Amino acid sequence: MLVKTKYFGEIDLDEAKVITFDNGMMGFENYKKYAILYDIEKEQKNTVSWLQSLEEPELAFPVINPLAADEKYDPVVNDEYLESLGEFKEEDLVVLLTVTVPEKIEEITANFKAPIVINAATAKGCQVIAENQDYKVKQSIYDRLKKKKEES
Repeated sequence: MLVKTKYFGEIDLDEAKVITFDNGMMGFENYKKYAILYDIEKEQKNTVSWLQSLEEPELAFPVINPLAADEKYDPVVNDEYLESLGEFKEEDLVVLLTVTVPEKIEEITANFKAPIVINAATAKGCQVIAENQDYKVKQSIYDRLKKKKEES
């Protein structure tokens, strides 16, 4: 299927890559179909991917694997938030964090409080609220990402 995207122009997307968010994303409840996109031309491993709406080309969320920013990330989530994912095994779950990338890259933040959870087996996704009190909506990650890059 041909899809218009914000950062990659028009792409041919395999329908098996479509992720359905029954409740949409917080603040964007009307948009239910998404795909995870990344730049395959980059030689280095991609840290940032894009959760691209398939219904609105201008709607794309930069996302990262939380372990890239904090290898101890372990959100506590109410089970009822995960019901829309259907039955799942823990190994089928993919967790992502939205990031905000301002002009000054040193001010990059990730939303540790509202992770995105995807059941890879059912291609269902949801955004949840972590009950952990120490997780923030805008948590600075620049130093962590820089250190991780230097280590690799």
